[in-house]
Amino acid sequence: MPSRQIKAVFFDAAGTLFTVNGSVGEIYARLARAYGKEVAVTDLEAGFRRCFAATPAMAFPGASPDQLLMLEKQWWRDLVQNVFAPLGPFPRFATYFDALFACFARAEAWQLYPETVETLTALKTRGLRLGIISNFDSRLFGLLEGLGIAHFFDPVVISTRAGYAKPAGEIFTQALAYHDLRPDEALHVGDSYSADIMGAQAAGLTPVFVDRRGKDQATDSYLRVKSLATKRCTSAIATVRISLARRLRGSRRYSWTGVGGLR
Repeated sequence: MPSRQIKAVFFDAAGTLFTVNGSVGEIYARLARAYGKEVAVTDLEAGFRRCFAATPAMAFPGASPDQLLMLEKQWWRDLVQNVFAPLGPFPRFATYFDALFACFARAEAWQLYPETVETLTALKTRGLRLGIISNFDSRLFGLLEGLGIAHFFDPVVISTRAGYAKPAGEIFTQALAYHDLRPDEALHVGDSYSADIMGAQAAGLTPVFVDRRGKDQATDSYLRVKSLATKRCTSAIATVRISLARRLRGSRRYSWTGVGGLR
């Protein structure tokens, strides 16, 4: 049987390549204070996690470009409104939300993981095509520029423009079609089991789970990394073949750990 050659690596964005600079709760609370609302960081952090998990992912099939920006902002307005709803009156919420939405459009609100640039550079040097598949809104394009990593990625596929959100197979199919790739010629790297791992598997891509908190249970169906900071992960990604898939089926788990290798 011929070898399967990996030609492309797709990444999730937030939580995989970069993260919030501080915490969501801290930023929400700091800005709320400026608009006359005192709220505990812990309440906002818990409220955000609860509301984000309960809100359907952003996807607006058939929306025109003008509608899209409005729908994206409304999606976030509804979510943030739900976060603050149990926390008492907030007379200046409308102006607060506009400031908050603008805040998260700036690169200063985010930070790259320390290993991101080195890993992307190494993969690109090996001739791999890199792309992004993310349940994000149009602000992502400016964030990638501001964080200095936009040049690594082509395409950048976001759920709001694709009309589908992970784990839907259609968003992965759109990314593959850009380079006329088969699913077995690509990896997808992400930090969400439901969106990234299950979605990639269902679409036929090889998934790599970024489990930074080490909470993943043993499995035989996908690769697991504790971070992207692995000296040998780049060569492992570049040379994934059918034999690896066979080995995975016969073992409990492979993982890239710290700066170690595939094991």
